[in-house]
Amino acid sequence: MSAAARDVLILSRIPGVGSARLRGLIARFGSARAVETASPASLCAVEGIESKTAASIRSFFRSGAGAEAARFADRQASRAEQTGAAMLTLWDESYPPLLRNIYDPPPLLFLRGALTPADADAVAVVGTRRPSAYGLVMAERLSSALASCGITVASGLARGIDAAAHAACLRSRGRTVAVIGSGLDVMYPAEHRALADAIAAAGAVLSELPFGSSPDAANFPRRNRIVSGMSLGTVVVETAPAGGAMITAAMALDEGRDVFAVPSAATAQRPSGTNRLIREGKAKLTECVDDILAELAPRLSPRTVRQETREALSFFEQSLLDALGDEPVHVDVLAARARVAPAEALSELLGLEIKGAVRQMPGKRFVRA
Repeated sequence: MSAAARDVLILSRIPGVGSARLRGLIARFGSARAVETASPASLCAVEGIESKTAASIRSFFRSGAGAEAARFADRQASRAEQTGAAMLTLWDESYPPLLRNIYDPPPLLFLRGALTPADADAVAVVGTRRPSAYGLVMAERLSSALASCGITVASGLARGIDAAAHAACLRSRGRTVAVIGSGLDVMYPAEHRALADAIAAAGAVLSELPFGSSPDAANFPRRNRIVSGMSLGTVVVETAPAGGAMITAAMALDEGRDVFAVPSAATAQRPSGTNRLIREGKAKLTECVDDILAELAPRLSPRTVRQETREALSFFEQSLLDALGDEPVHVDVLAARARVAPAEALSELLGLEIKGAVRQMPGKRFVRA
């Protein structure tokens, strides 16, 4: 744990100083350490800090509470070292860039594994803890396809859809990030400990909660804002109308992020939250990964397709790739060559662009990458 992270952790222990006030204090004084010596008048100049809170801050650093917070931070640092974990602050370069821009970004993130620049291209895949066989198949299919495109899949390591999404990414040798609603040393559900270890080895496990924190019910809605907040879009695979995944979708919409929903059959026995999202115009109907890629393509980073992905190209993708040369070709011409409709060709080409196999030029013209 860095000295800066330790200071932020200590500051977070002050009663009445939540994440918003903490961010305001550091923005005003430049560091968490500088808050310790700030005058009451300068503290009150921070938005949201009134005289009572300023007095509480001053008293905290001059009493046993401040010393106890320092000891707490030292115990957290020791636990992090024992478990090979790290702690990121909102002001660290490696903090997830999309998450930094949400309304209420967590000032601290506890981390097992590693975040990489590739995780800026993340898509959340979430859903019910009690999925149908169809829901599991769709979660696995979409997550595997996203991973094969080099897109990081974020989810919450819960039973059901979340676990299926993480596991599918690992099988596809892709990156996945799990965000949990407890301390990194308190695995919930307990049977996902091995899955969490595998995710940490190939991606990252995150929590905003200190070591030792229990998986209290109130933690999970806040966990959901991190899942959606670090992602370009959120895919809801299967959920009840009042399920936790609906909260994640609402948070994504509040942040202006895309929401995708897999439709449920009209004959399904349970009410469908995904159908409600689609019916209300809040989510894009999603049947395959191309539905996601077509929306997110302009915001995804250029990437080189992995060899195993090239070998897994569909028949239509391969036909379009074969129809391309070194000179840009208009989508209508490519569609005629591949004997598919222009709209279908464009969708396939956007998928190939995400996979790094083609590049789009002005005027809907494409060329081999």
